[in-house]
Amino acid sequence: MTEARPGAAASTPLWERDAELAAVTEAVDALCAGSAVGSLLVFTGEAGMGKTALLARVRAVAEGRCTVWSARGGETITSVPFNVVRQLLQPALVALMPDEAREYFGDWYDIAGPALGIAAPGERQADPQGVCDGLVAAVRRLARREWPLVLTIDDAHWADQETLHWLAAFAERLDDLPVLVVVARRPGDATGENARHLETIGALARPMPSLRALTPDATAGLTRATLGAHADAPFCREVWAVTGGNPYDTVELLAKVLDSELDPVESSAAGLRALNRSARGRGLVDRLEGLGVDATKFAWAAAILGTQISVDLAAELSGLPRDDAERCAARLSAARILTGADRSVGQDLDGELEFVHPLIATAVYRSIPDALRTAMHGVAASVVTASGLGAAAASRHLLEVHPDDDPELVEQMREAAREHLAVGAPDAARRCLERALLEPPLPEVHARVLYELGCATLLTSPATTIAHLRQALTVHGLEEELRVDAVCRLSSVLVHNDQLEEAVATVDAEAARLGPGPARMRLQAVHYMWEGIHAGEEDAPGRSRRLAQLVEPLTGRDNSERALLVLRAFDAMTRGENAEEVAELCDRSLVNGRLAPGLGWTDTEWSFELLMMLGISYTYVDRLDRAESLFTEAQRSYESAGWSGGHLALAHAFGGYVLRRRGRLRQADESLRRALRLADRVGQGLPMHWSAACMLIDTLLARGHVGEAEEIAERYSFEPPHPSTIVLPDTHSIRGRLLIATGRFEEGVHELETAEKMSEARGGHNTVMAPWAGDLARALAVEDPRRAAQVAADARIQAERFGTDTAIGEALRCAAALETGRRSVELLGRAVTYLEASPCAYEHAAARVEYGIASRSPVEINRGLTLARSCGADTLATKAQEALDTL
Repeated sequence: MTEARPGAAASTPLWERDAELAAVTEAVDALCAGSAVGSLLVFTGEAGMGKTALLARVRAVAEGRCTVWSARGGETITSVPFNVVRQLLQPALVALMPDEAREYFGDWYDIAGPALGIAAPGERQADPQGVCDGLVAAVRRLARREWPLVLTIDDAHWADQETLHWLAAFAERLDDLPVLVVVARRPGDATGENARHLETIGALARPMPSLRALTPDATAGLTRATLGAHADAPFCREVWAVTGGNPYDTVELLAKVLDSELDPVESSAAGLRALNRSARGRGLVDRLEGLGVDATKFAWAAAILGTQISVDLAAELSGLPRDDAERCAARLSAARILTGADRSVGQDLDGELEFVHPLIATAVYRSIPDALRTAMHGVAASVVTASGLGAAAASRHLLEVHPDDDPELVEQMREAAREHLAVGAPDAARRCLERALLEPPLPEVHARVLYELGCATLLTSPATTIAHLRQALTVHGLEEELRVDAVCRLSSVLVHNDQLEEAVATVDAEAARLGPGPARMRLQAVHYMWEGIHAGEEDAPGRSRRLAQLVEPLTGRDNSERALLVLRAFDAMTRGENAEEVAELCDRSLVNGRLAPGLGWTDTEWSFELLMMLGISYTYVDRLDRAESLFTEAQRSYESAGWSGGHLALAHAFGGYVLRRRGRLRQADESLRRALRLADRVGQGLPMHWSAACMLIDTLLARGHVGEAEEIAERYSFEPPHPSTIVLPDTHSIRGRLLIATGRFEEGVHELETAEKMSEARGGHNTVMAPWAGDLARALAVEDPRRAAQVAADARIQAERFGTDTAIGEALRCAAALETGRRSVELLGRAVTYLEASPCAYEHAAARVEYGIASRSPVEINRGLTLARSCGADTLATKAQEALDTL
């Protein structure tokens, strides 16, 4: 890209920009000196303050020393996803053969490649966060290939949302990368997500003051440097008064003074205002019209197309033969309106054109009569489509066309939306489908467009998704399969929007309309899934009985039956029913030990919560190998598909919790923190934060890191009100344990008693999933020993009913804590036997240490100490070592 203007004014230095130029020179020198740490500069200023000239200086300073890639946003093309990042990487992408690109991009090729236009999109809707992560990884790899690398982005306030999402994420990863990123933007011109991303980028940059207008002295210096030292003071003062010290206006005015051969003296100063009016606005339009009708038509076509303007497309849009178009481009270049066309007439213009300055582009675009501008966008859509660039490329023009009951436009926008979704640009897809609705669609298509719009916003805007899917269900035209899918998607969004009761009611209403069959069974499964995770349901025992009756005759012959088997297993597990029967139900939901086709982690017919329930059920019945295999498969599937949002966050959370159950506490700690970081990128205060935070707090308490657990609880507001959905492990149990550990004894007991009441309401509980009984019995042992004994006895009965080695061993540990002497030693010995047979190494270590201390056996304490250290249970290891030291 070339922003430098021809003429003497272009060669003048940047006046009163010493701090900015010093920052540029320092940053480039540091980069070329071999610094492995990247840096970010952001220049902010109103239109015409010299941002583009500063970026030109960055490129000049870096030229010959660094690889430089540049791009520019455009006022009329902000709706084109990945436009600016594609511009930025174009030099590298053009230089790479397909095999080289796949090698450099690695696993990210199929995820980021479609967004960059170098790979065909997959069949599934791409996850925007995954695509962003893929772009970050891809650019980091390209940067290491091209280092030292300078990236410049002009007019970032007009960059597309997808590029700004990437840039904000990339800017956070510059610590170990030899890259200088320089961004120029206007303040206040961006809104919504774009403004948020720009704020993030600005906060990461080196602090720089906003660019200000030139002072009278600087304007005088620039005037004399351009026109000659004989320019007198009154003339220079009038230049400043006319331009207000705006650097762009000043340079343009001085160029016109040169062209007009005006003498720079006081007697000529009166003519400056007339010359200045031709630099922008109406004056620029008049100057453009003075170049002739064909040049004006060509400039209009260029303004419609935006940046990186193809001569061929502009010629076709303006209705000019190629030779005439080239002559117009050269004329506009000589008039300092376009750049990139300054070759002699007769030379082919194979490259791309751009406006010399965004102010010129804006003025030309706005000078097109409204009706003609709309019509030209319609023609541009046809031209772009005919050129083979696809529906997505044409869609930005169709967005500007007035609604006109055009079924073909509706289909074009639907196709463009599919293309946008496939590359990870759901907001662009949303705009296309919303425009299709305005046309409006034919009655038989209307419901489908609403359904597609609801699906497009599924990952980005729950409230919008709910509204569109509800409307789709009220409009005639959705066949049964799509209608059931719309209901299931709507219920899922309602659940994640903390509207669980509405989700259940929506599913029930649709199920009541259907007769027996796979569709109704799918809705029944979804009903029980949402009710099964409802923490405050009123008739949990009754629901469990109804679910058990429904599932009893099922064999798992199709996915609806398999889903119901999973739901029955999960319900039985949470209520503490026989663990062997739970495992048998889980196994029956699989096909040859694997997930059935259509029930995979990235399949969309069934909500991913179903498979989470399957993995959780295996976790709490001590089948940790199967649980770990499932959650590892989830992580691999989501990463391969580029799903880097909530799905991957929960996969890491539950995979980390399996590590916690195994007693691999250090690894669990790392995995759960990663899950929280992923969840943080999706939003704040979501149910997934509660799950991951609860698991991490449980892990940190096992490690004995109480202060860190308290910090996590505070950071993620791990306090009432609790979510309406079940969080595993039980939040009241873990919060009660945390409160007691931090000395808030009475609050902790109250929380544990709340967990007790909720377990009673459900008709039973899994003593490992909801471990309140052990902590409550220990807390009550001194002040209310009778009640403590009853709590421990009930927990033991419940654990034996459930039947896992972990549950029984933990119940025996609890009973031993209430006893003394030989009875305590006996119970701890039995607990050790059970826990040694369980896969839960931390619980085994704790029991072994307690048994060794109670029996005063150095051998047993040493065994417990070794186990505690291998688990990463630091406080338990300290306790064991201190016990050894006192023997």
